[in-house]
Amino acid sequence: MRKLKEVVRLHSLGLKQQQIARSCLIAQSTVHKYLKAAASAGVSWPLPPDWDERRLEEVVSGAPRPAAAWRKTGTPDFEAIRRQLQTHRNLTLQLVWEEYREAHRDGYSYSHYVATVFMFSWNAGFRRVLFSPALTAT
Repeated sequence: MRKLKEVVRLHSLGLKQQQIARSCLIAQSTVHKYLKAAASAGVSWPLPPDWDERRLEEVVSGAPRPAAAWRKTGTPDFEAIRRQLQTHRNLTLQLVWEEYREAHRDGYSYSHYVATVFMFSWNAGFRRVLFSPALTAT
C-alpha cells in the first residue's frame, strides 16, 4: 500500500481508475483494491493533517503495521564456527549449519547462513580454513 495516499487524492479529483493506475505506475486492479479498502474504512480526501502514509495504512488495513525486524533470532557465533572448522579436519560448513538449525528452528537458511558467515568472518585466517583443499574437495 505504498501509493495509497496518492490513489485516494487522485480519485478525489475525479480521475478514473485506469488514469490513476497509469499516473501511479501500478496495476488497475491495485487501484481498485486501494479504493475499495479506503471506502470500507470511510477514508476520503482531504485526509486529516496529522495523518502520514503509515497512519493511513493502519486505518485502511484495520491493523497496525508490524515493525520490520531485520535480523532473525539465533545469530551464529562466528568465532565458534571458525574454531570448529580449524580444529576438526573433516568438518564442513554444511554440518555446522545443520547443528545450528537444530538449535534455532527459525534461523537462517543455508544460503543465508553461508553468506552471513562469509560477510562477518572474512579475515585471512578464516579464508584459509574455508578454502583449504580438505573442505572444498567433494
